[in-house]
Amino acid sequence: MTAYRYRAVDAAGGTSAGALDALDREAALAHLRALGLMPIAVDEGAAPKSRSRIGGAGRRAAVKAIGELGVLLGAGLPIDRALALAIDNIEHAATRTRLEEALRQVREGVPLSRALGQAAELFPPMAQAMIEAGEANGRLADAMARLAATLEAREEMRSMIVGQAVYPVALLVIAVGVILLMLLFVIPQFETVFASTPNAKLPAASLAIMAASRFTRDYGLVILLLLVLAVPLGVRALRAERVRAGVDRMLLDVPQVGTIVRYAETAQLARTLGVLVTGGVDLPVALAMARRSIGNRHMGAAVDRAATTLREGGGLTAPLAATGVLPRLAVGFLRTGEETSSLGPMLDRLADVLDREVRLRIERLVAVLTPAITVLLGGIVATVIASIMTAILGFNDLALG
Repeated sequence: MTAYRYRAVDAAGGTSAGALDALDREAALAHLRALGLMPIAVDEGAAPKSRSRIGGAGRRAAVKAIGELGVLLGAGLPIDRALALAIDNIEHAATRTRLEEALRQVREGVPLSRALGQAAELFPPMAQAMIEAGEANGRLADAMARLAATLEAREEMRSMIVGQAVYPVALLVIAVGVILLMLLFVIPQFETVFASTPNAKLPAASLAIMAASRFTRDYGLVILLLLVLAVPLGVRALRAERVRAGVDRMLLDVPQVGTIVRYAETAQLARTLGVLVTGGVDLPVALAMARRSIGNRHMGAAVDRAATTLREGGGLTAPLAATGVLPRLAVGFLRTGEETSSLGPMLDRLADVLDREVRLRIERLVAVLTPAITVLLGGIVATVIASIMTAILGFNDLALG
């Protein structure tokens, strides 16, 4: 997929500008014409960066507003009135301000999909595609309800992953803190006691622990400084597309973690594609749009190749199965959906199954990591204490002898 910036004229004669992703320039032009726009200029280039970052609270407020907007539209209210009422219930200031800008654009005649699509900090790229589908088939209220459900599922998954990771991460931080405390403050107290004892008389484990303590005290600040400098350098390196793609590919090969990432990304793809297909979007276009919901670069590139093959003719299952990045379970669901002409519902069912599998695997991984970190911490502390006690007992034997 390639990002394109465009300027176009709508049916009312108004000029609008924005950005979209398409396989090539011809596909971008066709997509704009399908929206009822007359393209003036379509140039390759990334979309403008979001002006601000909005955290989880802002995203949740936006999801709630989208759900309320779907209900209000279903009740027959005009779009601008429904959006204004939904905005009135938003308490998050930044989200409220951003959606008020979208409301202003809607009142100026900009379609709702493009107005909300400008709020990239609130909604993922596939949100605009889902709203466009609702505008095209005249079922905007249903599209907003499906979008709200999809975004809620994304937020629930994100919250679940963060919540499950809190305890192991906190335990790991405590473990590192305890070990550093012993190396920096506890072990040095005993070095003065052993200063008069030849190193040859001390146990090897005690010598190793004291050497680790001296190394940490001598070079700890240097190591900390290098780590601090490595973080921004690593972040900058990950911004390079080739580096990020390579990291994403290696991530898929990590035991347990790679499977979780593969299942989670496939669930996002299936849920988004299912909503678009159900909304009446052509399958090749729907797959190209749904690909934007995938965060893993390696999987995204594979789906891009499948979308190109799909445009040339053929079914959905074969090109996706040929990529080798989807779980075998997903391929089976896709094949069944195509054979029974119920691809949309089958994709929704697949997303539910994969989401449940991701939750189970994360819970199992955390259940293993938590006692493992505890045992590792206990083992390290016990080793340090045993080494010191062994040296003390040996020192006493020498003194008595």
